[in-house]
Amino acid sequence: MAPAPAAVAAARPLSLPCASSPRQGRQGRACSFHRAAPSAPRHTRVLFPVQEPGRCSRLRRRPLCSQAEVAAGATVDDDEACELVSGSDLVIGEGDDSVRAHLFRAVKNNNGTGILLLSDVFGFEDSATRDFAYRVACNGYNVLVPDLFRGDPWKPSAPFDEGGFARWLAGQAPARVSGDIDACTRWLVDEFKAAGVSRRLGVVGFCYGGARLVEALARDADAGEGGRCFSAGVCFYGSRMDASLSARLAAPVLFVCGDGDPLCPVETVRELERRAGGAMAAVYAGRGHGFAHRPQSVEEDADAEDAFNAMRGWLHDHLLA
Repeated sequence: MAPAPAAVAAARPLSLPCASSPRQGRQGRACSFHRAAPSAPRHTRVLFPVQEPGRCSRLRRRPLCSQAEVAAGATVDDDEACELVSGSDLVIGEGDDSVRAHLFRAVKNNNGTGILLLSDVFGFEDSATRDFAYRVACNGYNVLVPDLFRGDPWKPSAPFDEGGFARWLAGQAPARVSGDIDACTRWLVDEFKAAGVSRRLGVVGFCYGGARLVEALARDADAGEGGRCFSAGVCFYGSRMDASLSARLAAPVLFVCGDGDPLCPVETVRELERRAGGAMAAVYAGRGHGFAHRPQSVEEDADAEDAFNAMRGWLHDHLLA
């Protein structure tokens, strides 16, 4: 049952399940808009996907529990709870229907649970997306990040042009994107759920991927009790979400957003929270779009860490507890 409106926090939502941070008492990190280095060739096994050192902080603070730190050979303290993570480049499907993806696997304390992570418009190779996926995997999960744009993400270096963006977005056929998401979901089911490794799967989405998360969970719910794949979702500031799908959502969803985000109006989030079974909203005062995985200030970094912990608690309670 959705919480009362009073449970929706204006800043840091104390009502949310929030595990203690592995980096509590330490400085947080901020990630820039720089893209990650190109992935290794198909099916190549890579340990700690490459991220260019020194590019992971506009605030020039040392990234903790990140790809950059481990790749540089630094020792990770046990009290930071940062598990070693291996990375694999995958191709799911065949021919024109194939989808590239990257899988982050926890090497130690792997809980056997799969997470589908749907990126923002900058795509699955973007450094901020991969660093976030890496942090999720550090907590014991197996995180699959698909290429939603078939090698054609929105380029971060391109000056924003509304007309150009609209043309680019029109080239991302909704039916093709949803088909790719469903194919990756089936892969996760075969890899973890049907194989008996895990009974539950989760899905996380940012921005463009957040809106696709709502659609994917609605399709998943239509499969009925015995055919559903996902047991929980976390949606970070989904852009242009279809609130009319809320009544079809069966899996509990945590919606995270800022109250200053024109791409993800608080009214839409609260409608989804009200009408979707088991949903909860965490609304951060003064925050705009992208603050949780692309923090641009010390203040945003603190709220980003809080939102990450809220997500971690939500996934734990609905996938592991």
